[in-house]
Parts: sequence; structure tokens; C-alpha cells
Amino acid sequence: MTSFDTSPQLNVWRALLALAVVFVMLATSGWTAVHSHRGATPLQASRSAWQHGRVAGQALPDPDSAPGRLSRFFASLDARQRGRLAHRYPLAVGNMNGAPVRLRYTANRIAIGQQRGIELGRMHDNRLSSLGHQEAGRRMHRYEAMLHKGRTFLAFDPMGSGRVAEVFGNLDRAQRISVVVPGVDTDLLTFQRTNKKYSAPVGMATSLYGAERAASPRTRTAVIAWADYTAPSGLGMDAATGVRAQEGAVRLNALLRALPGKAPVALYCHSYGSVLCGVAAHTLPSRVSDIAVAGSPGMRADKASALHTSARVWAMRDSDDWIQDVPYLEFGGLGHGADPVSKAFGARVLSARDAKGHGGYFEPGTESLRNFADIGVGAYDSVSCAHDDDVCRQDLPATSAAGRA
Repeated sequence: MTSFDTSPQLNVWRALLALAVVFVMLATSGWTAVHSHRGATPLQASRSAWQHGRVAGQALPDPDSAPGRLSRFFASLDARQRGRLAHRYPLAVGNMNGAPVRLRYTANRIAIGQQRGIELGRMHDNRLSSLGHQEAGRRMHRYEAMLHKGRTFLAFDPMGSGRVAEVFGNLDRAQRISVVVPGVDTDLLTFQRTNKKYSAPVGMATSLYGAERAASPRTRTAVIAWADYTAPSGLGMDAATGVRAQEGAVRLNALLRALPGKAPVALYCHSYGSVLCGVAAHTLPSRVSDIAVAGSPGMRADKASALHTSARVWAMRDSDDWIQDVPYLEFGGLGHGADPVSKAFGARVLSARDAKGHGGYFEPGTESLRNFADIGVGAYDSVSCAHDDDVCRQDLPATSAAGRA
């Protein structure tokens, strides 16, 4: 006889109670405000100017053309013509999927420099309040840091809270590519942190890049810190729904389909970033070989097979991550579905030993980071499973790169 403590009826009541808690949280925290902007944004203005531009007497192609067409267009130009377009339309070129990677780096460096000048002027604008001056100062210093020698940005949009993507390694020559997809409260100002360095996209990506190089020194890798979507701000309505994830999934897929070469790609999706990766999964290009989620509130699917992707799905969660206390269910668009580390979900569950809290998965020296690196270089037989068994390694391809150093 089934006891009351484990009866289906009680489980239903527990689920309803969990939903009630979510509704109360959302009611007290409020809806995330969506601000409308008057006039064209800087990126829109640059794209509009591009659409009316010409080179060598010819009209420029639609900036929304397929990456292949844009790639052929840029290949038809000489270096001087390409450089002129980057200087004339920096935001348009810097965010154009299909433009040469190095040209995008150049264009975004120009755009970042221009925005630094704008914020420097705002710091001394008497029409702004003291808070306005402080905000301008924070942005100006962020842009200064982004202009440091050697930094390379594949995307940059200063509008609103800002969007950005930075590359570590040689993307054009990479044999394997990794993309870090972060979660809530990711924007231009939180893209890089001094405190809790490895909980921010730049710290995550640099840590992963270093670990991959250590795991397989002969494998040419590149890592992208991808914050080129509007992430939810805080734990409000946006974080409880899939709206931001759906918008971000479109942008992520556009990036992936425009990456140079044919190297396999692994996605590392943290927190709400795993929701985005789950939404994007069924439309990912076939070169995406692996999706690894950490600290996930759910992937908006009942099981890994429901993601409809050919990529291997990995999941991990450390023992003191608060995310384990969220309701793993979805009702009326709220919540993100099943727990990816549960046996029923069917992901390959990895060890996160030594990781601490929700933001500790990319900390150097952790089992979680070593597992990420092994996936990134294709050393699948070196990964450590969550329960000291080999379940997560079953039916994997032979290692295609050197194992751990």
C-alpha cells in the first residue's frame, strides 16, 4: 500500500505549493521592465547607413543576408575596401554574421573606442545627475578595459544594458570551438569581474581556455564568451519564463551558423543560459557536438531526447548550489521543466566535485572545469561521472585528442 508521504496526490499538492511560491516571488519582485527606446539605436543607425552605402560603385548587400553570401561579398573586396567599410560602419560590420572574423574584431574595436568617447563626454555633462555621471564613468572604464591590447570582440552593442562576445584563441584556425553561454544579470558591466572572477563570462571563458590548453596542448582551441543576448535581470518574471531564452536562441544559432571553418563546437550553458541552450537545441547546426549545462533550472524539456538534437547532452550540479531548490516543473509558461541532472532526464551527469555554490563551476582546480575541458578537446574517456561510475561515458566516441595532462 502506498503511504501518504509518497502518494501521487501529495506530490500534486507539493507541485502546486511550489508554483504558488513562484507566483508569490514574481508578484513581489514585479515584472522585469521592458523599456522602449525613441529613435534608432547606434547599431540600427549603423545598419541603416550600411543599407544606403556603396563600395566601388556597387550597392552594399543586405546586412541580414545569409552568412555565405556576405562572406563571398567581403572576399570580393581588397583589404583597403574592407577596412574602409569597417571604419565607416563599425557597429554594422562588427555584428555582421558572415563578415571576416578579424574584420569584425577591427570594427568592434573602433566602435568601442567611439563609445568610450561618448561616455567620457557624458561624465562631464552638466545636464546629467550625479548618478548619471557615475553610470557614464562605469561604462567609460569598461570600454577602456575592453580596448586593452590583444582583446578581440566578435560582437558589441552598447544599447541598453549592452551585449558583447569576446574570443580567446585563434577562431579561424581552431580545431575545436567552445562557447560559454551565461545566465541572469549578464550585461556589459558584469561581463568581466574582479570579485568572483570566474562567475562572469570573461572569467569563465579564460578559465576554460586555459584548462583546454592544459588538457591537450597540441589541440588548437578557441573559446567564445558569448553575452550577445539580453539576459534576465534578477530573479523576476523574465528569469521564470522562456522569453529571453527564445530571443537569445535565435542570436546564438545565427552566431553558430556563421563561425568560420568546420570545427566541432561545444556549448557550456550556465544557469539561465541552459534554458537558452535548451530552447535552441532543436535548431542547432550539426557541428555542435556537445551541450554541457551547469547549475541549470531546467532546459524547457521533460527529457534530453525531447531536445531533438544530435549533440551529446551533459549536466552537472554541485551539492551546495541553491538552484537545486527551485521547482523543476513548468506550468503556464512559468518554470523550465525537468531537472537535467535527474536520472529520468537522461543527460550524461558529470562530477562537479570541488565546485562551490552556483557560480563556482569554472573555478580552476575543480572537477567541473576539468570535465568541461575534456569535453572541449574531445577527450571523452577522461571525463568523471557524478557517482564515481562510468555511466556518463557509455557509448561515447573514441578520444580524438590527448587526455588530461
